[in-house]
Amino acid sequence: MATTPASPADPARSDRPAPTLILKPGTSWQDAWQRSLAVAPEAFRDDQALNLWGAAWHPDGHPLPATSPVDGSPVAGPPRLDADAALHAVRASLDQHRAWRQVPLAERKARISATLDALTEHRELLALLLVWEIGKPWKLAQADVDRAIDGVRWYVDEIDRMLVDRTPLPGPVSNIASWNYPMSVLIHAMLVQALAGNAVIAKTPTDGGLVCLTLACALATREGVPATLVSGSGKELSPSLVRSPEIGCVSFVGGRDTGARVATAVADLGKRHVLEQEGLNTWGIWNFTDWPALTPLLRKTFDYAKQRCTAYPRFVVQREAFADFLAAYLPAVRSVRFGHPLAVADPADPLPELDFGPLINAAKAKELADLTNEAISRGAVPLHRGSLADGHFLPSQDTSAYLPPTTLLAPPPSSPLHHAEPFGPVDTLVLVDTEAELLAAMNASNGALVASLSCDDQETYDRLAPQIRAFKVGHGKPRSRGDRDELFGGFGNSWSGAFVGGELLVRAVTEGPESERLPGNFPDYHLMP
Repeated sequence: MATTPASPADPARSDRPAPTLILKPGTSWQDAWQRSLAVAPEAFRDDQALNLWGAAWHPDGHPLPATSPVDGSPVAGPPRLDADAALHAVRASLDQHRAWRQVPLAERKARISATLDALTEHRELLALLLVWEIGKPWKLAQADVDRAIDGVRWYVDEIDRMLVDRTPLPGPVSNIASWNYPMSVLIHAMLVQALAGNAVIAKTPTDGGLVCLTLACALATREGVPATLVSGSGKELSPSLVRSPEIGCVSFVGGRDTGARVATAVADLGKRHVLEQEGLNTWGIWNFTDWPALTPLLRKTFDYAKQRCTAYPRFVVQREAFADFLAAYLPAVRSVRFGHPLAVADPADPLPELDFGPLINAAKAKELADLTNEAISRGAVPLHRGSLADGHFLPSQDTSAYLPPTTLLAPPPSSPLHHAEPFGPVDTLVLVDTEAELLAAMNASNGALVASLSCDDQETYDRLAPQIRAFKVGHGKPRSRGDRDELFGGFGNSWSGAFVGGELLVRAVTEGPESERLPGNFPDYHLMP
């Protein structure tokens, strides 16, 4: 006679010790490093990555020590150039640009397509490097690589119509991007810019992604794509990568403080620019009742520990709906899984499906933990505080870069968590009683990239959504940066310069009619697509 399996509540199961986790065989940093050396030996020397400029790899720069956020172990650090070397790299890129802009479009398409084939061949290695260098869970790391490849393939198919009556810029495009999406944002942008006829320059993010970007650029360079990849401090390299007269366009993705300095520089020079900056993306709840549909969406907002420009760290909730909101929200935040992205119980097990791994470094985790404690000491109410004991970790591993999910009600106005994007798994909730309060709270950061409003009535949404200062506003669902022909930009201080996405990305890095006004936020005008 068959026995009934024990339920999860059965003490015979609940008292059973959790299995001891191990690192999945074949996924160590050394495995990834050695595979990278085997694929692109020209781009690495001994234990360091090289700088790429003038179509050649150079052992210049001063490598800095670096550690993986996953477990604090050493990884390859950026070989930082000084200002003079960066200027040489920019001038070499201008020479490449002048030659590349004369290459027929059919040949450019062929070279970019060959690059995409090479990236596809090494997809899993690129994803593994993202896990170690910036702490992405395996599934999200693969998605970052795939979005870059699939997105650029779409442009290869569509580029002919986009370039009618348009020409490349006078000089190369300089890319300065944050560390969180090396492939689907930075490499994607670089390959589309090159497809449009420009040489491309990128500065490696200081906080992570060096080896992944180096490998991707090595594969592109082999196919004749005119890419430059250099490392260095923003202050040291900014005169070359932003202010150099050789630069045709500056493309920046990062925080508002650095973005404001770049915006000032390019405005003074009248230089073409695309500056994507942070904003406090908010989700409003107003006259809403479909709570079962909300819970799975709320958990999804914790992907990659909210370390992305379109994360939702602020919920603005109608006070009379607060109890129902909590009943939907708390199960979502309690179900979030985090920990070591490569830890398994058995060598044959697949890699774990986690919502997030570490933050980008231990300093960021400490900063957010300190801000949380400070906000609580000033009156914020902790509604949920996860524990590292709930994480998915190897025995005795370094967990200093990990922060459990946290939720605070009513952070005080004196706290940075009240008005700024935390860029980590810390949610803040604000209660409101009127539509005016709802809109004021949703617009607290003077402009955002995305927002969402959950309300049952379409007419109410149609009336309130245009008053929310975000480039994209979802109705009861999150919005994202988007792929292929979906446009992207920001309102207020979250964006400066040309909008991108679809045809607008190509228009931003090419020249059209002399009287053309690009959609975007510029010092003398704002134009929506």
